[in-house]
Amino acid sequence: MFTANKLNETLECYKGSNLLMRVFLSILSLFLTISFGCGIYSFSPGGKSSIKTIAITSFENKTLESGLSSHLTDLVIDAFIANGNLKVVSLDVADAVLKGTLSRYERKPKTYDESDNVTEYAVYLSFDIILAEPNGEKEIWHENFYSEGIYNTSSEAEDIGQVRAAEKLVVDIINRTTKSW
Repeated sequence: MFTANKLNETLECYKGSNLLMRVFLSILSLFLTISFGCGIYSFSPGGKSSIKTIAITSFENKTLESGLSSHLTDLVIDAFIANGNLKVVSLDVADAVLKGTLSRYERKPKTYDESDNVTEYAVYLSFDIILAEPNGEKEIWHENFYSEGIYNTSSEAEDIGQVRAAEKLVVDIINRTTKSW
């Protein structure tokens, strides 16, 4: 392996040589440093994955909170489109398919005032997400995601907590899908 110390030793040997040789070795040193020093980095967020396209199926809802899973499906699709690392396509031409199930929805008091009145609530979402091959034969990854969205009872409604939890969830799904390979 060529190191900076070996390069310095080589340059010491040529101190008495002519200027042209020193310039040549300096340029060679710079070239080798750039070549070997940056060779392992990738500027492609998707890495070396063969997955370039993704289909996103409508998320299932196993909770009593109606409409939330379809809203989350739309948010995830929009986020993948905005992210641009994977192209969102139909199932018949996709390299991978993202499937999700909303498995838990809960709203709990988060903070109280001095009179024991609730001042903030937290909305908790749990999603079971699978990224699989389109034929369904192999899972690429399978993970449970949990998210929390807090809202103020005096100035905000529960749907604000839902939106905040959903936004965090979408970021986690995008990161897990595009940065895992």
